[in-house]
Amino acid sequence: MRVGVKNRRLAVLTFVFLVATSAQVFAGTEKDLGTVGTVYPIAEPDLTAEMRAYAQAHTPSLEQQRKAIEHYQPRDLRKLPKATRDRTFDVDMTYTLTHDMTDGKGKILYPKGYTFNPLKYVNFTGGLVIIDGSDPRQVEWFKKSPYFLNKLSILLLSDGYASQLNKTLNRPVYYLTGQIADRFRLAVVPSIVVRKGDVMSVREVKLNEK
Repeated sequence: MRVGVKNRRLAVLTFVFLVATSAQVFAGTEKDLGTVGTVYPIAEPDLTAEMRAYAQAHTPSLEQQRKAIEHYQPRDLRKLPKATRDRTFDVDMTYTLTHDMTDGKGKILYPKGYTFNPLKYVNFTGGLVIIDGSDPRQVEWFKKSPYFLNKLSILLLSDGYASQLNKTLNRPVYYLTGQIADRFRLAVVPSIVVRKGDVMSVREVKLNEK
């Protein structure tokens, strides 16, 4: 496998939303041991009926599921304050492996300490735009920016709900996680991250107060 192909495995952005449900019912066996002594009626509710009633009471309705999706936010969402000034700085994307990278057979592909710049292997042309999705002014600013019409740009939210803005803006919307914020040294919103040669340039934008 070529070096370039292997390095492309390093993702700049990852958005995972996984919902998994499972249920198992274990049935036991019964054996007739006969009758000993006086027999009394046992007032015991039907186990199957109880389980069905419990499931119905604790299974969210379609409306509840819809609301849960609309108001979903990841646990590691990084909320950022508004920018108070315009500022631009560069971020070196050079990365050093903290452990050996091996193939499926245990052969070392890259040793611990190997240093590389992923921008040399990834064509990152669209850029990132980070806003607070709960702030109408920032949403309007994005809609009027050239990045709104650029389908290669990626919109990240430091707050607000991606599902709702996905419908409003009619484009994919993702969340800003702590890992991404730290990697690009993001501290305020709105921020724009674009490639500049072998580094990423971060521009913080102060919106004019009305």
